[in-house]
Amino acid sequence: MPPTPQETAEQRSDLLDSLFARLHTARDASNAEVLQEAVWQLWMRSGSPTIDVLVGQAGRAMTAKQYQKALTILDTVVEIDPDFPEGWNKRATVLYLLGDHERAIADIERALDLEPRHFGALAGLGMILRSEGDKKGALDAFKRALEINPFLDSAKDAVRILDKEVGRAI
Repeated sequence: MPPTPQETAEQRSDLLDSLFARLHTARDASNAEVLQEAVWQLWMRSGSPTIDVLVGQAGRAMTAKQYQKALTILDTVVEIDPDFPEGWNKRATVLYLLGDHERAIADIERALDLEPRHFGALAGLGMILRSEGDKKGALDAFKRALEINPFLDSAKDAVRILDKEVGRAI
């Protein structure tokens, strides 16, 4: 018999727990990269073939810089499955690219409610807050992302710069 949806969700959760534990103790960036990719692959799977196809279409639209099209698709994704964290995270990315930071932040917060370890969403939050001049908020977001995934080079660079800038402002 195939696993029940609850059994599948529990297996997915256990696998994510294991990957995050291993990511925290990874010896080097190469090892961490493999683990990060495995996490992203799990995050991208909604459990619904329909949602997965829509997310793929949205990704292709984003690559083609067809942000309004991607937004329309991702609106559908979060409407169909409001408990799919990556739907919210992807839509936040598109909203950021469209300049709608307020809605992007709201979507990131929803993604983080569903998956508090979403280091990509935290790094995205840091980028948005930094672009809005909230250096302390950005610094906090980047640090939270690094607590989960200590191998995010862009977050490390941002923390190094923001630490100095926030320190001078105090």
